[in-house]
Amino acid sequence: MKAVRYHSYGDSGVLVYEDASRPVAGAGQVVVKVAGAAVNPVDVAIRAGFLQEVFPVALPHIPSFDVAGVITEVGEGVSGWSAGDAVVAFLPMIAPGAAAEYVAAPADVLAAAPRTVELADAAALPSASLTAWQSLFEYADLKAGQSILVNGAGGAVGGYAVQLAKQAGAVVTATASVRGAGRIRSYGADRVIDYTAIPLLQAVAGQRFDVVLNLVRTSPEETANLADLAADGGAFVSTTTPGPDAVGRAVRTARVFVRSDAGQLAQLVARVDSGDLKIDVAQRRTLPELPAVHDQAAAGQLPGKTVLIP
Repeated sequence: MKAVRYHSYGDSGVLVYEDASRPVAGAGQVVVKVAGAAVNPVDVAIRAGFLQEVFPVALPHIPSFDVAGVITEVGEGVSGWSAGDAVVAFLPMIAPGAAAEYVAAPADVLAAAPRTVELADAAALPSASLTAWQSLFEYADLKAGQSILVNGAGGAVGGYAVQLAKQAGAVVTATASVRGAGRIRSYGADRVIDYTAIPLLQAVAGQRFDVVLNLVRTSPEETANLADLAADGGAFVSTTTPGPDAVGRAVRTARVFVRSDAGQLAQLVARVDSGDLKIDVAQRRTLPELPAVHDQAAAGQLPGKTVLIP
């Protein structure tokens, strides 16, 4: 099969489109013919070697841990899945990934793919939507009637967070650029702040929020200012920069470490099929274009979620 692999850590030049052995389903695994594989910013950091202690991948490594595709082989001990089933999954992050024609996946991370979107585009759902769900309801304990600030709503996680928070009955304020503002409004955000036009602290003018969800990398000073926007007894939750050790005013701080959860993913798929959760794919690229996509990501120039098509 064809795959993109890197044999050593480094810049995007280490990514090579080449022949690789087609995986075989081991016990508890299935093999998936890849329809789409999503690119995540952490893929770039892993490839560069910045996260070797956290994600010690075996080289050569195939990146991209979000996949949508069709099962072609079922391993020993797997029940409930058959060849021909369309599935999505958030794969183990140190296992061989989905930037390939085929990938082996543990059966226990699979969910049936949504039926109402193109199968390839469904690859944009797993890790980003799970990050949003777990941030809101496990880390922040968001409740109906509460107010939330989503900082960085224009990205994939932010888009899902706005939709899920609004559907949970929260009052949603979101930051986004002009490019993403219309989409975020369509998701139900009560207020969208163009952070390129007005500083956030000036825009909110001393307002505080029951939950502040930070989805962008911020300096220590910026992080402290964001945490200070949490109301007394509220929560500051970040997927990137850790919050201050002590905010005071009984504000809880938490850094999100997303986990693969097939049950939650199945619930999110159901929301997609019911029309309650929209998947946004900004661009579709071919496997040989992955080095260029990684360069875009490293430069902060990705237009949104990118899906690779084998």
